[in-house]
Amino acid sequence: LPLTIRGRPAAEARSKAVEWMRRVGLAGFESYYPHQLSGGMRKRVSLATTLIYGPAVLLMDEPFSALDVQTRNMMENELLDLWAETRNTVLFVTHDLEEAIALSDEVIVLTAGPGRIKASYSIPITRPRNVVEIRFREEFTRLYEQIWKDLRDEVQQSYARSTRL
Repeated sequence: LPLTIRGRPAAEARSKAVEWMRRVGLAGFESYYPHQLSGGMRKRVSLATTLIYGPAVLLMDEPFSALDVQTRNMMENELLDLWAETRNTVLFVTHDLEEAIALSDEVIVLTAGPGRIKASYSIPITRPRNVVEIRFREEFTRLYEQIWKDLRDEVQQSYARSTRL
């Protein structure tokens, strides 16, 4: 519907919708209503709805947090493939350090509050990447340990603040 509102022919809009439903692993669910889908499936439909427009800048705030591990890995790899095709800018917010390293060219660690930049790390891991396989690379482990040193302090401060009476 949003593509037809933007003036795209109905057949083209339907074709794009079917393609994006397939890309997010929901082929065959195109005619389902939101209440008929699980939370994770609705999350994937939301992602497809965003990506169908081909935005120049993609802002993603914990987009895969509601997904099971296997689906999350599939969607992360799909995002990497999409980026390889378009090279568009993606600002990806996550609390998962492994996800940040696997998907990013740069990881920025924020302070616990107020949110200021504490550190920035370049991720020199070559592409193409597979989010599962990358976690077994020595360079991934080295980066994880390095970034975790900065992140751990912020996590501990945040936790300490939240447990005070």
